[in-house]
Amino acid sequence: MTSALPLVIAVDGPSGVGKGVVTRWLATRTGWHRLDSGALYRILALAAVHAGIPLDAHERVAALASDLQIQFIGETEADEAILVGGANWTHEIRAETTGNLASQIATAPVVRAALLQRQRDFRTAPGLIADGRDMGTVVFTDATLKIFLDASPEARAERRYRQLSRKGASVNLDDLFVEVRARDERDRKRTVAPLVAAPDAVVIDTTRMAVPEVLENIEKLLGSRQLDR
Repeated sequence: MTSALPLVIAVDGPSGVGKGVVTRWLATRTGWHRLDSGALYRILALAAVHAGIPLDAHERVAALASDLQIQFIGETEADEAILVGGANWTHEIRAETTGNLASQIATAPVVRAALLQRQRDFRTAPGLIADGRDMGTVVFTDATLKIFLDASPEARAERRYRQLSRKGASVNLDDLFVEVRARDERDRKRTVAPLVAAPDAVVIDTTRMAVPEVLENIEKLLGSRQLDR
């Protein structure tokens, strides 16, 4: 007789809705592990670029997935470090341009298949907080709690603008808005694992919500599912 799999809380949604803040808080709150699945796609896209592989050469890009040695370090955005083969790729991975590269390869079924098991391997005791776009619909369909965060494209572009500006990056709000809309278009209309809320997900629109209010709502969800112990 096999033991039950560790529990999963899946948090999905487009870029700029606060998934990182929410899942880091949840990981600290529960003591569970955290998976940033979007970072895996960013890492794979960067690895392809570094190897000189065109992003539309999907089979070759997918072949890189099995050899990547990845470590996520740190519990907050401030002390976060993402190591690939021992090298710190954090800055490159979090760049807006890398997000656009990742969105391009994420439309390819062969790439998604190559990363599927790698994502599921993060499911270890005592539990997992999974951050992504298809965590509740594809990767962890049996998640104990599924949350879908959403917000208007305008709000998400403004949040990204403030985030990048605080880091000293030179960014243009109008350009960010265009990039957010383009990424939404690719993510929501791809044929494999499109960005959509799972039928049993709790949808939270964060457009006009401050972070404490979002976390308060999720705290109530933890209590209702008896995950607050």
